[in-house]
Amino acid sequence: MSHWLPTSSCTPAGCAGTGGPARHPVPAAALLLAGCVLTLTGALFAPLVLVLLGRGPRERLIRCWAYAVVRAFGVRVRVVGPPAARGGLPAVPGAVPGAPGRSGGGDGGAQGVLVVANHVSWLDIPLVATVCPGRMLAKSDIRHWPLLGPLAALGGTLFVERERLRALPATVGAVASALRSGSRVVVFPEGSTWCGRGPGGRFRPAAFQAAIDAGATVQPLRIRYRGGPPENRGPAGAAAFVGDDPLTASLWRVVTAAGLTAEIRVLPQIPADGLSGRRALARLVQSTVASDSANLPAESVHH
Repeated sequence: MSHWLPTSSCTPAGCAGTGGPARHPVPAAALLLAGCVLTLTGALFAPLVLVLLGRGPRERLIRCWAYAVVRAFGVRVRVVGPPAARGGLPAVPGAVPGAPGRSGGGDGGAQGVLVVANHVSWLDIPLVATVCPGRMLAKSDIRHWPLLGPLAALGGTLFVERERLRALPATVGAVASALRSGSRVVVFPEGSTWCGRGPGGRFRPAAFQAAIDAGATVQPLRIRYRGGPPENRGPAGAAAFVGDDPLTASLWRVVTAAGLTAEIRVLPQIPADGLSGRRALARLVQSTVASDSANLPAESVHH
């Protein structure tokens, strides 16, 4: 294992528990089926969408589909964003617009955007896509996941071999190239999932170097999962996908957790060229995502 490979102290036994009201197995199974079918449908139709739809309609469809996937698994979506961060993307149910004029596919001349979020669960992927759909930077293992793997590949995911340090410069170059083309690239710079109860992992600087090289803008997002009744909602371990937790176990834990809410906060953008190097930029974005000052009044709550 490389010395730079991120590791998390979170474990399924210590972090991944429901601790709240449970959904009956029958409706839970129906949600699991609905979520998997909707995800598979997206994978099957992705090639047609890429060929037949232009950038704007394609992005609107992706955002609506991603929101539907999260809801199909029985998870409510809550999107929070200050007016300065909302920009001009077309609204979809449960999503606050992100940056104006940016797309996941690039437009050949627009400035790229590096979307950065903390990492808790596999749910983070469709959740981010409800607000800022783009090309994901993901570990190569995801390519082999059922349903999500083929969908990620079809969506232009940039895969990184985390165990190979010598592959890192090529990954940075690929991300920078995508950003220069005007793409929005989504990164979870902790490099591993954390349950959300603590400060999380350190933001690795490699992706931020790509943003600096491309002269891109960084869009920070904060992800949290809550469980229980609204008046007493605490951290939801049901959503945590950590350690050696099997994907099937995590899927079942999510659909059986009644009252699970996914919250995503859209924070003000940060120019990548405003600081002295990738490490300073990584520290600033990490502190922005983790800061209590990011806890702004809700702009939208959808059930």
